[in-house]
Amino acid sequence: MTTQVFGHKSPDTDSTGSPIIWAWYLNEVKGEAAAPKLLGEPNTEAAFMLERWNLDKPEIISDVAEGAPVIIVDTNNPAELPEGINAADIVGIIDHHKLVGGLETKGPIDITVRPLACTATIMVDLMGKDAAKMPDAIKGAALSCILSDTLEFRSPTTTDHDRAVAETLAEQLGINISEYAAEMFAAKSDVSEFSDAELLRMDSKEYGVGDTKFRVSVLETTAPAQVLSRKDSLMAAMTDVAKEDGVDQVLLFVVDILNEEATLLVPNDLVKAVAEKSFDASVNGDTVVLPGVMSRKKQIIPNLKV
Repeated sequence: MTTQVFGHKSPDTDSTGSPIIWAWYLNEVKGEAAAPKLLGEPNTEAAFMLERWNLDKPEIISDVAEGAPVIIVDTNNPAELPEGINAADIVGIIDHHKLVGGLETKGPIDITVRPLACTATIMVDLMGKDAAKMPDAIKGAALSCILSDTLEFRSPTTTDHDRAVAETLAEQLGINISEYAAEMFAAKSDVSEFSDAELLRMDSKEYGVGDTKFRVSVLETTAPAQVLSRKDSLMAAMTDVAKEDGVDQVLLFVVDILNEEATLLVPNDLVKAVAEKSFDASVNGDTVVLPGVMSRKKQIIPNLKV
């Protein structure tokens, strides 16, 4: 039976590329039938990666069949996975996030969770000498994932090992990292064709603080003005998105990659309180700039308070 490999909902570059990388490894190196899948449309940067490296977009699925073998990558959070995930046969997890609990397996499985910035880095390590067998398209996907998750090494999640793996891949591919990252970030920054609701869900994760449920959305961009010019309509759309998604509030952080700061939209007193308690910020108006805040995983989620 073919093993389905997928990451989280609202797939970013890592959750799009890593299933492709690992399915290639299982098929071509281990001789095990595997297929990459997505739990939604990839974001613009991930779509750029697929086109740049001539990779087929994986099939988008909404659920998994009972007993179907699956490998979960780039998450271990049931809230970010299909509703029927615990009825499936989870045979492996490869991730770089904290454990949140809630997944159930049919038996002992292979789990690799490492404190690195990117799932693709872990996969290259797990392949060992077999990583040399990766064709250029798979190496390109891995490089893209690492540059995306580290924001070209600007994110505080970046480790020396992530950088070393990325530099090795870039050298093998004859890629200039700065030039390629600029292309990726330009693709990520073009959000003109997306509705406000789509932007709020594009790169988001559900997270609870006490009894309050948040959709924590991050838009990483080299052109923050393009997003912030829509702040009024984005804040208006938050009410409907929160209601439809069963959360209390949407938090939108617009991360300015080049200036290494985030702007949080402040539509109401709840978000104002969150900003002041979580980031020791002084809020005046409907936005607040948070210097140095680049990472949802390391700087936003762990600090959220209500």
